[in-house]
Amino acid sequence: RYLIYDVNPGEGFNLRRDVYLRVANLVKFLNEEQPWVLVLPPWGHLYHWQSRTISNSQIPWAKFFDLASLRKLIPVMEFTDYLKVTGKPEVESAIYLQRYKEGWSGGHWEEKMHERECLDKHGFVQDDDGLWRWWFWGYKDAYAIDFKCMSVQAQYTFLKPYLLHNTTARSVLLLRAEHLIHGSYSEWSPVWWTARRSMVFSQKLRDVADQFREAELNSDDVKDNTVLEDWPEMKRIHGDAIGGPYMAVHLRRKDFLSSHTKDVPSLAGAAKQIREKLKEFDLNAVYVATDAPKEEFLELQSHLSEFKVVKFEPTQEQLDDYKDGGVAIIDQWICAHARFFMGTGVSTFTFRIHEEREILGFDQKMTFNRFCGDNIAECEQPTKWSIKYE
Repeated sequence: RYLIYDVNPGEGFNLRRDVYLRVANLVKFLNEEQPWVLVLPPWGHLYHWQSRTISNSQIPWAKFFDLASLRKLIPVMEFTDYLKVTGKPEVESAIYLQRYKEGWSGGHWEEKMHERECLDKHGFVQDDDGLWRWWFWGYKDAYAIDFKCMSVQAQYTFLKPYLLHNTTARSVLLLRAEHLIHGSYSEWSPVWWTARRSMVFSQKLRDVADQFREAELNSDDVKDNTVLEDWPEMKRIHGDAIGGPYMAVHLRRKDFLSSHTKDVPSLAGAAKQIREKLKEFDLNAVYVATDAPKEEFLELQSHLSEFKVVKFEPTQEQLDDYKDGGVAIIDQWICAHARFFMGTGVSTFTFRIHEEREILGFDQKMTFNRFCGDNIAECEQPTKWSIKYE
């Protein structure tokens, strides 16, 4: 049987990666009783993918991730392969997950799900033949035989009995899968970390990032003790990884300047904090991952003129090939290998870098650090929390 899923169109790349973990683990638990395959939804245009000279639609997962690594956790296939295997552009059952109209009953949260009237615009339209049409990631001939809205308040494991026993559909599409929560299998759980380790970036993108590290930052995996092994066998403890002789930062700008003013410093303020850490760790180079426009990056460089300040700038040919999502992954991979990392508070881009560094075995004090807004004497630093992973 096949499980397909989709996420709220407004969600970004890095939140979608977290939703993948929820659905992948659901398929893992389903396979304890029946053979299920997770069908990967093609990547389409996302808010942060703002290049106007390339196409960011119908991008396969293999462009960004190593499918062989994903398959060491569960069976997965691209949507195009699903269409070939089934022989027709058909999904038997589409289920739109939604909230409960009445909210939490008496303020008490409990796991539950019920078929209900649709509360939101969902994009499904029934044609004259009774088939349900939707955009299906640009595959215009695709359709669903059955469609329903389901109010749900549950962790993802709650759907297992329903999918096994309450529907006979061979293929099920779950829409708005972000409504399902990790619950007891959150990031503190070995189940979560096992799935997270399986999300290895594509070899091509890692190679590009590694070549940049070596050429611009005097960094390679052997010297840095960051050799990536086959993930089911890879065992690292905090402090194993040394990292390259550079600092890396993720400096979020644009919408965060107005929506998270306490987390984003001015460019001069960011430079001051970067300089302090470069001197503390006796480093002379900093890699910058940022959504700032070019003129802001140049201004940041001018504030740090005594240091080497670099970022990855793809050629047009590279951008055509890697896409905006691939360039973001290159940024994350380079940041993941730095001696010291500083990110932006509440940014999922920063969170994913934290996870990569945990997998590689960095000391947590060299990973869980964040920028403070200007005129804030001391903002909360995750590195000072008591963090224990199983």
